[in-house]
Amino acid sequence: MESIIYLVPIAFGVAIVALIAFYWTIKSRQYEDPKGDAERILMENDDRPL
Repeated sequence: MESIIYLVPIAFGVAIVALIAFYWTIKSRQYEDPKGDAERILMENDDRPL
């Protein structure tokens, strides 16, 4: 039971960090065009390295 005193605040801290990271990804528009990113991988590029 003594370990629960330490584990509950640690769990809340990890959850808060995860929510902040998720909020940051939404604000930086990383989920704006997921379908376009998937199609862009399959497109053929004519650019060739020199």
